[in-house]
Amino acid sequence: QVQLVESGGGLVQPGGSLRLSCAASGNIFSNNYMGWYRQAPGKERELVASIAISGSSRGTLNYADSVKGRFTISRDSAKNTVYLQMNSLKPEDTAVYYCNYGTRSYGGTLSPPVGRWGQGTQVTVSS
Repeated sequence: QVQLVESGGGLVQPGGSLRLSCAASGNIFSNNYMGWYRQAPGKERELVASIAISGSSRGTLNYADSVKGRFTISRDSAKNTVYLQMNSLKPEDTAVYYCNYGTRSYGGTLSPPVGRWGQGTQVTVSS
């Protein structure tokens, strides 16, 4: 079973930055994307960023419109870790952030993530 451990969250003022990390253990080779998700209180969990990790589209990045230009997803293959650099944070970015993985079509469609949801890491943006 693949284990996912998120870290890096915290309290930050609007306009500040945080970098989240997701360390994965186990074999995720059969999956071809990793993504960052978030869930705010009373809201549905949403995908905010993804990176293709296998196949011909390896390295392709995608972002939710709400975070484009502010967030950057990246991956260190050697460390089996995916990162989310979050800049220009806004109060509406406040949420619990999770990472997960799954399959991605050539057209970019992401199947629902297959990993077990972990505890996530809390990001709070407030003055």
